[in-house]
Amino acid sequence: MNNSTLGHLQVNIRSVNIEFYREFFSFLGWKTLFDTEIEPGKKMLGIGDKNGTSLWFVDPLKEVKNDYDGIGMNHLGISVPDKASVDGTVDFLKAHNIQALFETPRHRPEFCGDDKSTYYQVMFESPDKILFEVVYTGPK
Repeated sequence: MNNSTLGHLQVNIRSVNIEFYREFFSFLGWKTLFDTEIEPGKKMLGIGDKNGTSLWFVDPLKEVKNDYDGIGMNHLGISVPDKASVDGTVDFLKAHNIQALFETPRHRPEFCGDDKSTYYQVMFESPDKILFEVVYTGPK
């Protein structure tokens, strides 16, 4: 089977933070697929990209601390079409009082295959301590 693609990911969050994800992914151009309260105090948000991949944000069943350096997913990377989109994301994050991490935004030449390409990223934690990367890869 060689025709598979990534379909969806479920990301467990606290419903009180759902507005951040709604605004952030709307800013990135994703469309809302599903947005409702599934039971009192518990919301679910489904958003999709132009390729049909979707993310689903929902309350967790258990309260545990997320550690992106432990077993499990480290970060969720979102590709953007140009360097200006990464810089625009930095502005969005500042407006929402979210700090960029790991000395980003910055170019990462160690992730490029040649001197003509770039890997330009910003990394940050969401209000639920989920690590995200917004990255442009392509010509300098």
